[in-house]
Amino acid sequence: MSKRKGVSAEEKRTRMLQIFYEKKEFFQLKELERIAPKEKGIIAQSVKDVLQSLVDDGLVDSEKIGTSVYFWAFPSKAKHSKIKQVENAGNRLNEVTKKLKTSQENVAAAKIGREPTEERTQILEKVAKLKSEEELLLKEIQKYKDSDPEVMEKMKNQTQVAKEAANRWTDNIFSIKAWCKNKFFIEENVLNKQFGIDPEMDYLD
Repeated sequence: MSKRKGVSAEEKRTRMLQIFYEKKEFFQLKELERIAPKEKGIIAQSVKDVLQSLVDDGLVDSEKIGTSVYFWAFPSKAKHSKIKQVENAGNRLNEVTKKLKTSQENVAAAKIGREPTEERTQILEKVAKLKSEEELLLKEIQKYKDSDPEVMEKMKNQTQVAKEAANRWTDNIFSIKAWCKNKFFIEENVLNKQFGIDPEMDYLD
């Protein structure tokens, strides 16, 4: 008979959240240490650590009342947490694109042969990272597409604004490259290499 495979940390977190979502009640740690092994196969010794990780990530709320600490979570908690992450990513993207605009203006005025600045390289890397983060968060949000249509519609509008902003600055880079090619008669691949521009850069769909 093969040994039973252990439950991963992420699976324990998912099962713990299921307890809250299914019962919609407030619990003390001792209660969860009794319920989790029976109903979700989470060993009692790991309940405290799993619960703390969910509290740290903002997926479970806790409050001390008198001498007792109570824990609770509802399905909307996870959804709103993801929405907040999308909003934060959008805000950070706006801040970075403002800095990128300044760098792009410097590139347009730069002479051929000038090496890209370290600051501009860092900004481009941040933009790429934020775009990737935004895409991952949007995929995660799709899990909640059947709930709270009004909130989801608002989130989609905010995402569209962020996407349009990213595409606008992508368009600016293409315009600057076209200007440089016409002004100085140099190949696009030379421009890309000269200013550290990813040749695969394109608009977001």
